[in-house]
Amino acid sequence: MSSLREAAYIIAAVLFIIGVMRLRQPTTARSGNLLAALGMVIAIVFTVVGASVGNILLLVIVFVVAAAIGTYSSRAVKMTAMPQMVAAFNGMGGGAAAVIALSEAMQALGHGTYPGLSQAIPGLFDMLVGSISFAGSIIAFLKLQEWMTSRAVSFKGQNAVNAIILIALVVLAIFIPIVPQANRLALDWILIGGSVVLGVMFVVPVGGADMPVIIALLNAFTGIAAAAAGFVLQNDVLIVAGALVGSSGTILTLIMSRAMNRSIFNVLFSAFGSKVTAKGTSEKGEIHPTNSEEVAMLCAYAQRVVIVPGYGLAVARAQQECKDLMDVLTARGVDVRFAIHPVAGRMPGHMNVLLAEANVPYDKLYDMDDINPEFERTDVVLIIGANDVVNPDARENPASPIYGMPILNVDYAKTVIVNKRSMAAGFAGIDNPLFFKQNTKMYFGDAKTALKNLLTSIKEDVA
Repeated sequence: MSSLREAAYIIAAVLFIIGVMRLRQPTTARSGNLLAALGMVIAIVFTVVGASVGNILLLVIVFVVAAAIGTYSSRAVKMTAMPQMVAAFNGMGGGAAAVIALSEAMQALGHGTYPGLSQAIPGLFDMLVGSISFAGSIIAFLKLQEWMTSRAVSFKGQNAVNAIILIALVVLAIFIPIVPQANRLALDWILIGGSVVLGVMFVVPVGGADMPVIIALLNAFTGIAAAAAGFVLQNDVLIVAGALVGSSGTILTLIMSRAMNRSIFNVLFSAFGSKVTAKGTSEKGEIHPTNSEEVAMLCAYAQRVVIVPGYGLAVARAQQECKDLMDVLTARGVDVRFAIHPVAGRMPGHMNVLLAEANVPYDKLYDMDDINPEFERTDVVLIIGANDVVNPDARENPASPIYGMPILNVDYAKTVIVNKRSMAAGFAGIDNPLFFKQNTKMYFGDAKTALKNLLTSIKEDVA
């Protein structure tokens, strides 16, 4: 049975690797997700088969409850709440890894021993990183859910305090295996408690605009913690799965920070967004409001229309109306494309997932680097609920906190139409001079209602 389980674990690991590889392309992402899920099912089944009879009953109860919660969450959670759910999943994974390490230590001490160094070192690392991931993810969840302020919360010397706590925890972890066994469990609890504090202190100074990066980083932490748990349990498939999540999360973190033209250090320690700091270099001028009839004329008689989706589209749940608009314009011979900024929304890939839900063809989605050269040849850009990722201050205003961040150069188009509910600042909390440019028209209203009115105007007034 042992050899059969090892073979199943190898198959599961291969499925994980192939699944992750297929996630690289939208056209293969669905099958990649299914392959990885199949690998997880195989790993779970053969792990349960090897458990004792008493534990199997307990596992079945846990699986039934967990499956019910997971099924309900997958159907009930709205797209706007998907970042919060990802943050919660990160936290649960990191917390579970820390609990596994603590449980193994408690079980060994119950038999009058303590795990050897081959298990104690990854176990202590697991308690440290897993607890940081758990606490940090909970704070990220609270910020995204707006149950606490999404702005950065910091105090003078906070980075120094965090560094001192981290050093103290690392020193504690080093000394735990060499202190008398009677004291080790208490020190394990102190390590976990201190790591939870550090996790909170680690994410609280991160502003809401940096949440896509911090979610990717916490995902990497959870993967690393899971890999460490695999060493604790001597489970190869858990090591492979954790390593895949940790490495992919790290790569994604680097990609997201590069998309903002900021280093990881700056994202984590600059407390960006703790206060509103920058105004546009351009003085506030006159806005140019418009209505559905004028927007319909501009879009229907354009040769090329580029739609820029943002979080406002997700909030209004208007992705289907966006797809309908694409279909109507395409039927009239208009070249319709979607411009996707890497950090649009509240998590990596948020806009891609949102549009995929409405069955927008993958070949209509253009990354920032691919679409930016096309804006000068674009007749109309329709921005739906996006703000910071189209702010020209990032390109033109050295005093702006987002200066240097690559943006979608929408202001190069002939006409820019911005759909917003109000003139409120974006998630970064800074003004956007795009709204006052001569070629920009403000189309106010909820995205779903605004798009429905636009569709009606195209069908009735332009037909």
